[in-house]
Amino acid sequence: MEKITTLGELKKSNYKILPVKEEIRRNLKEKLKIREQLFPGIIGYDETVIPQIVNALLAKHDIILLGLRGQAKTRIARSLVSLLDEYTPVIAGSEVNDNPFAPISYFASNLIREHGDETPIEWIHRSERYGEKLATPDVTIADLIGDIDPLKAAHERLHYSHEGAIHFGIVPRTNRGIFTINELPDLQPRIQVGLFNILEERDIQIRGFKVRIPLDELIIFTANPEDYTNRGNIITPLKDRIEAQIITHYPLDVESAIAITEQEAWTQRYEEGLVIPHYFKEIIEQIAFEARSSDFVDQKSGVSARLPISAMETLVSNAERRAIMAGDKLILLRVTDFAYIISGVTGKVELVFEGEEEGITKVAKALIGKAVKTIFKKYFPDPNLRQKKARRDEIQPPKEKTEYDEILEWFAKGNTITLTDTMSFDIYSKELLRVPRLKELTARHILIPEADRFSLASAMEFVLDGLHQHSKLAKEEEFGTPEISYRDMVGSIFAGGFEEEEEENE
Repeated sequence: MEKITTLGELKKSNYKILPVKEEIRRNLKEKLKIREQLFPGIIGYDETVIPQIVNALLAKHDIILLGLRGQAKTRIARSLVSLLDEYTPVIAGSEVNDNPFAPISYFASNLIREHGDETPIEWIHRSERYGEKLATPDVTIADLIGDIDPLKAAHERLHYSHEGAIHFGIVPRTNRGIFTINELPDLQPRIQVGLFNILEERDIQIRGFKVRIPLDELIIFTANPEDYTNRGNIITPLKDRIEAQIITHYPLDVESAIAITEQEAWTQRYEEGLVIPHYFKEIIEQIAFEARSSDFVDQKSGVSARLPISAMETLVSNAERRAIMAGDKLILLRVTDFAYIISGVTGKVELVFEGEEEGITKVAKALIGKAVKTIFKKYFPDPNLRQKKARRDEIQPPKEKTEYDEILEWFAKGNTITLTDTMSFDIYSKELLRVPRLKELTARHILIPEADRFSLASAMEFVLDGLHQHSKLAKEEEFGTPEISYRDMVGSIFAGGFEEEEEENE
């Protein structure tokens, strides 16, 4: 079809141009028949959001995607372009992608009157049929719809009410395509009024003059649910004209979240190799899950999926820095590296008043600690299980030993270990191996090949930090230094107090 260059040739080819919503509907039906993936890169929405989007498109509805930040709303809108024909014909030189068979602009109509079947046409790619605008308070009607251009009117000797004097905005320039307005409630109410005719009558009006230009578009809106539902942030008549309202969400499980981060995070950047144990990935994602349920975090603002992406990239960067300085051939993540991901967490959460009182750094450390504790219990027995059962039964704890007793007894004798994020692997491993039974316990619960001493050492540190998060070991961090020490928890009364406090919080 790209060889067709004139209107006459297009007519002879019997090429049929469908309205954009009908075009999307036809292509969507074909993809559904062959079970082709509709939204590559969109993870976790297969059973929830995507079926609703498909239903709306089959019904030829305009859509609003409601969700907190970092829920792939804009990516979904941009992905809809794949449902358009790869190429479509327009009148050559048209600002509004005029349909050769049904032109809407003065320019195209005039060109066809002059040249008839010799009117030149061109083929535009579907990527050129997508428009997007971030709604901000300074957006004007001229930006979206257009305005009268005095210079054009003077040059063409046209009255201001003439169609030829219009300078088109981004909405008509996306005619016969898909237009997205992000953060709809941020538009001033008087600007929202200007969208009425586009949604209801499918046309635009300029400056009150009798100029009506019918548009053919699929309109997608995005918004935060809190802003969208608050009175005054979106005018009711506009809300009534949006036919499909679809709620997005954060990943519902850790594995879906891991898949998103693996897809988005830049981690494969070290020539020699990178080892990221699966429990590290789970901890990173669990930080976001903990934040989304924290009383210190503003849940109305949301916790973006960008938090674990940023945290993972920072975690790998710290391990990469150590590998470069030590001349290691392998990037190995360590629990000590978690101290440096605070910078990737603090900028991604909004705190409520109580959180501000605690301080963002303290809140971030608490979220990381809770994530380590949660994932630790997935792989290892609960270190507090014996005490909890004893209190429940109101009897003394049983005297038989647990898996952790030899480790804890070693620390109780006054032994400590000190780790830094910069120490070489040999020193790091040697320090961890000082703790009796730690290696055996770790290998028993985390399946690591015997030859993989690198992953085993990192997992051993994970055990120590898990015991700290369960108030079995004290952890001391020197402010301004990467040094971490694990030692005995001073006084059983303090250990018991911590356990009771944590249980109450849970």
